Amino acid sequence: MNLHDITLRQVAPDEEPRFKALLDAHHYLGAAAKIGHTLWYVATWRDQWLALLVMSAAAWKCAARDRWIGWDRRYQFDRLHLIANNARFLILPQWPVPNLASKVLGLCERRVGADWQARFGYPLWLLETFVDPRRFTGTCYRAANWLEVGKTRGYRRTRAGYSDRPEGAKRVFVRPLIARAQARLAHPRLDPLYHYGAPTLMLSAAHMRSLPAFFADVPDPRRGQGRRHPLPAVLSLSAAAVLCGARGYKAIADWAKDLSQAARARFGCRYRNGRYEVPSCTRIRDVLIRVEPNALDSALQGWNAQMAADDEGLAIDGKTMRNAIDAEGHQAHILGVVGHQSKVCHTQKKSPLCRSVAAMS
Repeated sequence: MNLHDITLRQVAPDEEPRFKALLDAHHYLGAAAKIGHTLWYVATWRDQWLALLVMSAAAWKCAARDRWIGWDRRYQFDRLHLIANNARFLILPQWPVPNLASKVLGLCERRVGADWQARFGYPLWLLETFVDPRRFTGTCYRAANWLEVGKTRGYRRTRAGYSDRPEGAKRVFVRPLIARAQARLAHPRLDPLYHYGAPTLMLSAAHMRSLPAFFADVPDPRRGQGRRHPLPAVLSLSAAAVLCGARGYKAIADWAKDLSQAARARFGCRYRNGRYEVPSCTRIRDVLIRVEPNALDSALQGWNAQMAADDEGLAIDGKTMRNAIDAEGHQAHILGVVGHQSKVCHTQKKSPLCRSVAAMS
């Protein structure tokens, strides 16, 4: 076999059952669910399948990767979309060809950025993968010029969130796709061209612990027998999820389910049968619909005021409200102040004076 004759392409929809069946049969982790931003690739030689790859969204947290990049927690969550994870890589057992693995990785590296841009609308700057040292040494990644940057802590995702105990650390490898990937990912300012979605915030442990106290005085609209989860915990989880980019009740619930036991404890979640539990989508929706809006707004504004110290700069902007004329004939204007780093709105003010907006801007 001539390695130059190998090609890599995306898996066609009618080939997906075969792709999943091969991963289930030959990969120790089985097939990866095609959820969210995911691309499936197959390497072929004369129409014969040689290898399979799955590229998916980056891990939310990886201490070794984050240290290597050197980015601040205030920036990383808005830039994770510029990283993709090689979640599965399988050389089919009937093809034990020398240098085949590194060849396939090289082919993937050269095309995945353009494919990602075409499918999801933004580029990739970095690839990552996790190698289980109990099974592999990562030789093919090193041969393809990937860099080993450390090890994970050994926790794995489960249906209930994350495992309580480490189960074996994995080696972390990265492969930059652009020049100066580290510096660009860690830079305080990201070119708007590479922004994706709504502004989000990566919460620290201190943020998590501080939220419930601000909701302690919010009246609970539920009956006594229906209070499975503390109201401050439900409101804190909801606020934190929205700050981290969740939109809608289901997204908030999914975000909460992904929290580790330690994070759930910081939010003051219900402790039962040796585990901290998070509320379901239905319970979150029920609370948010029924809670008193003014009390909730007051609690959120109080938390915003405390978090303002995290901002190195504030963005001030004003907008004119169409057809909003007061009794004196003045047109209404809205002035907003948003923190650059925290992405929180510290205040909004309605004013009939257009000049006040211009002066403060």
